[in-house]
Amino acid sequence: MAAFVTVLIVSNIASSAKIVDWGVSLFGLPLAFDAGTLLFPISYVFGDVLTEVYGYQRSRRVIWVGFFALALTTLTLWIVGLMPGEATWQSYAGDQAYQAILGGVSAGGIVLASLCGYWFGEFFNSFVLAKMKVLTKGRWLWTRTIGSTLIGEAVDSLIFVAIASAFGVFPWSLFLTLAVTNYLFKVGIEVLMTPITYYIVAQLKRVENEDFYDTDTNFNPFIV
Repeated sequence: MAAFVTVLIVSNIASSAKIVDWGVSLFGLPLAFDAGTLLFPISYVFGDVLTEVYGYQRSRRVIWVGFFALALTTLTLWIVGLMPGEATWQSYAGDQAYQAILGGVSAGGIVLASLCGYWFGEFFNSFVLAKMKVLTKGRWLWTRTIGSTLIGEAVDSLIFVAIASAFGVFPWSLFLTLAVTNYLFKVGIEVLMTPITYYIVAQLKRVENEDFYDTDTNFNPFIV
């Protein structure tokens, strides 16, 4: 859970700080992406492991912890941005630089986009994986980790980029580029991490003596 929350917070700060362009295009569409995309997909690996081993209920608890940790981060950065800067700091950095980089994390648009995208995406991911585990009787783990990510990341990417664009964080001209690139990158990371996911899941199931099936689970996301 600690690693999950760390990944979530760092990736959201990086998303506001920089948009990366490696100069690569797909059918003429530039594959630029916000920097948080480098790390954020790992949160879905954690989500997969938590749901696969411990079940949807415990995963739901961790998702809410991450939600409130992200909210606390944005609130703190917003308050700091309101405070007057010291004169020497203003001379080499200044409020303008702070607002340009960290101010975006606490700005209304990026906060709403991050929280909504994260919340919907993670719960879709956990729900789909839990249901697939029951349907497959615990077989073919790769179909659950990749299948749940295909849905969860699609929901996350579309909601995040759409809300951020609506609030002017990203220009609408980059909507398709950011949405497609984020989705492809995140799913690609999940596929590449599959062997590691298999190893972690196997070790946790053995050490914890736990392999939960959500046969009678209440999937209401608001029950903690």
